[in-house]
Amino acid sequence: MSTVIDIQNLNFIYQPGSPYQRHALININFTLDTGEFLGIVGSNGSGKSTLVQHLNGLLSPSAGKVIVCGMDTASKELKDQLWKKAGLVFQHPEQQIFEATIYQEVAYGPKNLGLSGIEIKNRVYDALEKVGFIPEETEHLAPITLSGGMRRRVAIAGILALQPQVLILDEPMAGLDFVGRNLMLDLIRNRRQKGNETTVMISHSLKDIWALADKIAVLDKGSLVFYGKVEELLEKTELLRSCHLELPDYLQVVCSLAARGLKINTTIRSIEEAGLEITKLLQEA
Repeated sequence: MSTVIDIQNLNFIYQPGSPYQRHALININFTLDTGEFLGIVGSNGSGKSTLVQHLNGLLSPSAGKVIVCGMDTASKELKDQLWKKAGLVFQHPEQQIFEATIYQEVAYGPKNLGLSGIEIKNRVYDALEKVGFIPEETEHLAPITLSGGMRRRVAIAGILALQPQVLILDEPMAGLDFVGRNLMLDLIRNRRQKGNETTVMISHSLKDIWALADKIAVLDKGSLVFYGKVEELLEKTELLRSCHLELPDYLQVVCSLAARGLKINTTIRSIEEAGLEITKLLQEA
């Protein structure tokens, strides 16, 4: 697999030289391969949103390098093209919708790509279907008439219509109902299955990303305190405690059983796998 994100000694300082100077990112280093799903977790103020805003060129490093899809974000010429490759869905994206209809909102990005009308329509319909809308029945609706969760899905569709190589999601689960959450999880699963689409997702909750992530990054006060495979994070009990990260409930049960000396697999990734492990343990007993 090829590297799609390469971050080297990234530092970022807000309002440098002023009384309000703040070192938001400190010596961040990691790489991510094409097709992988990276989950980013950490408490408020840890630097998560600042980090992902470097991935599509919204912010430029104070020091270090950020290379995404082969583009160095320090290059203004390349950075201006990066939005076509790396699509960022902001936290609370429903507050940034401005077009009169759902169709116009989702079509905004593809139009700026200079695509034909037919291609734009195909992309809009495909994106709306991915977030659970029936295009023919909803394209004419005004976003302002929708619930907050549905507006968020429209905003996500607007980025999906760009067909980005890297999809960056900042707290996409917040405020979504059960249906909306499942649609987001299905969207991520489908991107992973394709193998050539990369997803980066911020979440306060480790539970939201545990089942799907290939890699996890844990930020604390601007520093990257962990980066690696999901299973490796299980061994960092003190880190989990200090960063106030809770494992999924089903995994807590399995780890508790393992801590009591029972032979049970703790590298599970879903509640279904946990059920199978516990059933096997009961059968053996």
